[in-house]
Amino acid sequence: MASKNDKPSHTVLVVEDEPTLASSIAQRLSSEGWDVRVAQDGISAIRAAAQVYPDLVIMDVMLPGIDGVEATKRIVSHRPVPVLMLTARDEETDVIIGLSAGADDYMTKPFSMRELLARCKALLRRVERAKVIAKNSEDAKILDFGSIVIDPATRRVTLNDEAVHLTPTEFDLLTTLARKPKSVLTREQLLEEVWDWVDASGTRTVDSHVKALRHKLGSSTIRTVHGVGYAFEPPEQ
Repeated sequence: MASKNDKPSHTVLVVEDEPTLASSIAQRLSSEGWDVRVAQDGISAIRAAAQVYPDLVIMDVMLPGIDGVEATKRIVSHRPVPVLMLTARDEETDVIIGLSAGADDYMTKPFSMRELLARCKALLRRVERAKVIAKNSEDAKILDFGSIVIDPATRRVTLNDEAVHLTPTEFDLLTTLARKPKSVLTREQLLEEVWDWVDASGTRTVDSHVKALRHKLGSSTIRTVHGVGYAFEPPEQ
C-alpha cells in the first residue's frame, strides 16, 4: 500500500524501552507512510519480528532482559533484515560487537530525527541494491587470493578453507574492495557503492565496518590510507 505521496510502504520495527523516544521515532517514520510497530524489550522484539516480517529494525542496545545485541542475533538468524542499532555509547568495542551481531549500521544517542530517517532510507535502498548486485553476481568469477576466497555468486567467504560469517553489508564492503585489490577507495566511494549514500555523513560507519572485517579476516587484510580511505591487501601467496 502506498501513502498519499505515492511513497512505497515499509514495515519498520522500533525496539526502544524509553517510551518518549520510541513514540518520537514512530511518529516520524509513520509520517513517511510507513507501518511502524514498537517493542520495548528484546523478547517482544524477537516475537514481533517473527510475526510482522519487518523491512527494517531499529534496535536499541540497552534493553531489559535480552539486550539489543542478542535480540539482533536471533532476529537476523531467523530471517535476514537490515538492523540500525541505537547506542548511548560510542565505544569502539561496543560498535564492533553490535555490527558483528548482524547490525548494518549504528547511531549514537542523541541523534536528529532527520539523520535517523536518512539512515533508514539508505538501508532500505541498500536492500534493493543488494538484490541487483546478487543477480548480477550469479556469473561473477570467484575472487581467489589464496588464503582468502570470495564467491560472489554464493556470497561465501573462506579464510584458510574455513567459512567466515559476514553480514550482508560486510560482504558487500569486502567484495567492493577486493574487486580492485591494492587500489585505494575513498570512504565516500564506499558509501556510494555499498550503502548508496550520496553524502559523507556516514564515514564513521565505513570505519566501523572495516574494523569488524579486520576482526574476522585479520588486521592486515584492509589497509588504511590516512585521510583518504581503504585498500584491500591480498594475502601473501
